[in-house]
Amino acid sequence: MSNYHELKQKNLVWKLIAYVVMIIFTVLTIGPLIWLLYSSFKPHIDIIHNIFAFPASFYTDNFVQAWKLGRLGIYMLNSIFYSVAATSITTFLALAAGYAFAKFKYRISGFFYFFFIMGLLITVHSVLVPLFVMETKLGIDDTRLGVLLPYVAFGLPMLIYLATAYIKGIPDSLEEAAVIDGAGYLTIFRTVIVPMAAPVTATMIIFSFLGNWNEFVFVLTLTSKTSLRSLPVGVNAFAAGQTMNYGVQFAALVIATAPMIIFYLLFHKQLAKGFAAGALKE
Repeated sequence: MSNYHELKQKNLVWKLIAYVVMIIFTVLTIGPLIWLLYSSFKPHIDIIHNIFAFPASFYTDNFVQAWKLGRLGIYMLNSIFYSVAATSITTFLALAAGYAFAKFKYRISGFFYFFFIMGLLITVHSVLVPLFVMETKLGIDDTRLGVLLPYVAFGLPMLIYLATAYIKGIPDSLEEAAVIDGAGYLTIFRTVIVPMAAPVTATMIIFSFLGNWNEFVFVLTLTSKTSLRSLPVGVNAFAAGQTMNYGVQFAALVIATAPMIIFYLLFHKQLAKGFAAGALKE
């Protein structure tokens, strides 16, 4: 009995430590976001006088100035275009590749799968210079195509991994039944694989969309026209030019951050379920 009580006390101690660590982590994560939100409703002079004080009244003019002066409407439209286009292309290609790697038993399939997965080890910064030189020589620098291609290339490895792991768990009997009915590979992919892979497809879309929306380095390096830049790059450039008005800066950051926070709060359960399902299938 004494050993049982000692073990129970140790478990309680470790559980308490875990709760304390998680509470500290939560405060350090959410605290700055709360401070950014209420500071965006304060005039610049109030922020200078007391940076941590709550606003005496909601000063919404910061958001009006940030939207107009920072041209955030153009940047947001560009972010929507890049995110939707790159996510759609990457998800479709990853599903098709995942189907091939999971169900086509060719000897060379393992090599190509390993080749794609190795892309997870390549960092963005390691290819920026050669990528810029290559796009300049091809004449696609400072274009939307020049931005979308790296988005798709760097998004494929993770999505192919998720798709392949999930599709491997789809019973071969479903595919065999479709073959007996006279269906070809494209028909099987469209009518069997895609519907059955809906859970992981949702995860892939959410994961890819979040990454594409928050991407900063590619757009900053590969574009110079204001009309082509995305919201993160636009907010960064705007903040650099408006350093004397912190209220407007904070409002611009809230405008850029709020869509992703809302998006994650709405779909975080689906994201977690998809990753868990993919891991179990693997």
